[in-house]
Amino acid sequence: MANIKSAKKRAIQAIRLRDHNMSLRTAVRTAVKNVSKAVAAGKKEDAARVLQASQRVIDRVVAKGVLHRNAGNRYKSRLSHAIKGMK
Repeated sequence: MANIKSAKKRAIQAIRLRDHNMSLRTAVRTAVKNVSKAVAAGKKEDAARVLQASQRVIDRVVAKGVLHRNAGNRYKSRLSHAIKGMK
């Protein structure tokens, strides 16, 4: 642990921020998983509805800088491609 007061504060803030960022990344993974489940169930309308919700989550996390812009776009592209491939 650091000895200087400001370094101690920064260490505590880093832990707090890491926990917050991890929860946001988990929300993205959950959103992606929900779309995948809907696609696997074969319900195109439900999958499209869940995709819109997951795109909001992904865009929000990208805007906060937790997830890279290209990674967010890649997730959304793959999910929409999976839904378009449904019959």
